[in-house]
Amino acid sequence: MAPLLSMHGIDKRFAGIPALRSAELVVDKGEVHALIGQNGAGKSTMIKILTGYYRKDAGEILFDGRPVEFSSPQEAQRSGISTIYQEINLVPYRSVTENICLGREKRRFGLLDWSAMHAEARALLARFNIDIDVRRPIMTYPTAVQQMVAIARAIGFKAKLVIMDEPTSSLDEREVEVLFGVIRQLKEAGVSVIFVSHKLDELYAVCDRVTIMRDGRTIQVAPMDQLSRLDLVTSMLGRELSQVLHDGLDSANASGEAREPVLKVQNLAVGRKVHDVSFEVRPGEIVGLAGLLGAGRTESARAVFGADKADRGTIGFSGRENAISAPSDAIRAGMGFCSEDRKLEGIIPDMSVRENLTLALMPQLARRGIVDEARSRQIVDSFIKRLGIRCAGPEQRIRELSGGNQQKVLLARWLCMNPRLLILDEPTRGIDVGAKAEILGLIRELAGQGLGVLMISSELEEVVEAASRIFVLRDGRTAAELKGDAVNEQSVMAAMAHGHEDTRETVDV
Repeated sequence: MAPLLSMHGIDKRFAGIPALRSAELVVDKGEVHALIGQNGAGKSTMIKILTGYYRKDAGEILFDGRPVEFSSPQEAQRSGISTIYQEINLVPYRSVTENICLGREKRRFGLLDWSAMHAEARALLARFNIDIDVRRPIMTYPTAVQQMVAIARAIGFKAKLVIMDEPTSSLDEREVEVLFGVIRQLKEAGVSVIFVSHKLDELYAVCDRVTIMRDGRTIQVAPMDQLSRLDLVTSMLGRELSQVLHDGLDSANASGEAREPVLKVQNLAVGRKVHDVSFEVRPGEIVGLAGLLGAGRTESARAVFGADKADRGTIGFSGRENAISAPSDAIRAGMGFCSEDRKLEGIIPDMSVRENLTLALMPQLARRGIVDEARSRQIVDSFIKRLGIRCAGPEQRIRELSGGNQQKVLLARWLCMNPRLLILDEPTRGIDVGAKAEILGLIRELAGQGLGVLMISSELEEVVEAASRIFVLRDGRTAAELKGDAVNEQSVMAAMAHGHEDTRETVDV
């Protein structure tokens, strides 16, 4: 039987720099096919060429038995290819129904048939065990629900091929299992799925075969059950796993233990989700903020940065209490914040690497409305080199970079301000093992130079590896403070499940 999709000899260059070199991807009908590789390996470029976002420089694409070269994602969608992007691609102010039915609205007597569309939206979401008011704006729902809506929208197009780019990045374990159930339903119905993920457990749970890419080339294609996890990782990275662990995933030390806190939060309350949160960060220390979805981690961090107003409690920074009422105050005081949503609240997609990197620094670079271009270039060039940002040059648009390199640009944006505290909300979300090691290694290097780091991560292994202390939040309260030998996954999970609601438990083994 002929495959549903065949991509052969695909080449693509950006500003003369090769992004793809004779890349290959073949997906059978009714197959769940994993597409993996480090950030910058070429996965996203392959998908964007397939869906008409980019034009290939060379090669051939066959879809459903005929040559294709789509001129736009809309044309690819009409031909039976539906894509769920890693960064949630919805219209925030529109309702759930409008987002699900966008581009295929139902009409009756020339008017929009809202009753039929609401019913379809509810039916699609019911496959994910989601029962919500589909008339409300999508922005009023949490990220996990938005992710499920994006998936439901893609499935609603009755596609022959569904591309899922990090679809579980915002989902909890129960929601992931529901998604896997839907993927299996699609497979049984003869629909093919390209599944892009950096989580190995997910690949082995749901995928039939895997295509591994590295440096713009297809390195290996194999059935999932014929590759061990070690083989998978070493093939993807092009070096031994032990080297990756040595480069960036070994445990951090408690270098800031004896110093006075740069940040001290006590009895913080914010809105409906944060009721009594306390934690502190010392110079040269990486502090982890752990907790289940909805525990209040991001809300606490936003209040510290002045993005949201605290209802109660004290926030002490650099010896001053409650002096920060807006992000501009935080930035002037020496604080940086990399938010969870890189696309919506981090990068400005159509601006260059240079413009994104110097965004916060711009007031210092300008004199009487004139930007010091020489100093700007010097700063940008030094951080591109220091952080190993892979790009064609400072003027390349940031949206053309891989997720890991976009994250490095956002880190550089704050590092060029010489901050005293850096808040990182899910700093490695949606980036691969190699880039994750580089990011975590960089964070530890910065802490070693005296920078205080507050790190929020949903991946327990990551926060345990990086942090010297962990504050566990549960139901909007600080449930436990873990340090020393108590910084381990078992202690974090126990605190998430059983931490005291009215007092904070300190565990120091």
